[in-house]
Amino acid sequence: MTNGHETIQLRLEDRTAWITLDRPPLNILDTSMMQALDAVLKRAIPKCDFVIFQGAGQKAFSAGAEIADHAPKRVSKMLSAFHAVFRRLAAADRVTIAAVRGYCLGGGMELASFCDFVLAAESAEFGQPEIKLGCFPPLAMVTLPQLIGMRAAARLILTGEQIGAAEACRLGLVTRVVPDVQLPAAVDSLLEELRRLSPSVLRLTRKTLHRLHFADFAKQLKEAERVYLSVLMKSHDAREGILAFLEKRKPNWKGK
Repeated sequence: MTNGHETIQLRLEDRTAWITLDRPPLNILDTSMMQALDAVLKRAIPKCDFVIFQGAGQKAFSAGAEIADHAPKRVSKMLSAFHAVFRRLAAADRVTIAAVRGYCLGGGMELASFCDFVLAAESAEFGQPEIKLGCFPPLAMVTLPQLIGMRAAARLILTGEQIGAAEACRLGLVTRVVPDVQLPAAVDSLLEELRRLSPSVLRLTRKTLHRLHFADFAKQLKEAERVYLSVLMKSHDAREGILAFLEKRKPNWKGK
């Protein structure tokens, strides 16, 4: 069973939802694409045990959110649409897998790192470059310290540094690194392993694991959103960073 929401493709097969971010070459996530992703998840989750995210093409899983959607009049709608995806995934208790090749940046990295398993091709590059635009990644602020520790999370969030698949694996961001040509086989192998287990016990175990270690997720995400919209997005430097990117020039930071 296949369904196309234009930039989001869904294939349901053997109680597995294969979701493809289909806006090549970089699979940039704009607000309408985020809304389509949430709509696809709403439809697919009741019919599946596993959700697999992948990017169309060879160049990127996703290079992040559309910068133009960070404009003052659009940013609240964009953030609401994007975070609806994570709230739905958090409540779903399905096992999630990200199959990553190429660029996995910003919102793309937030989506991949939110998954239970991250299988990365050797070509994968991870990063949260928001700080270079005078912004921060609200979802990653909540999840990354839990996933890889505060020191590593601070490095990625505060510098915007980009790291390769091997280092991402060393930090604990990635489950396994394979040659690019072996990525589909690695996903199939993991699925085969998981399908040998009791789906109900797997779901209960995942649910309990998250409840024990991400109990404050909803509250923390709400606070990150509040600071992002009420403080950060009203600052000169955040507006300047986004404008400078869109105008392809260096930002003129004022420190306010």
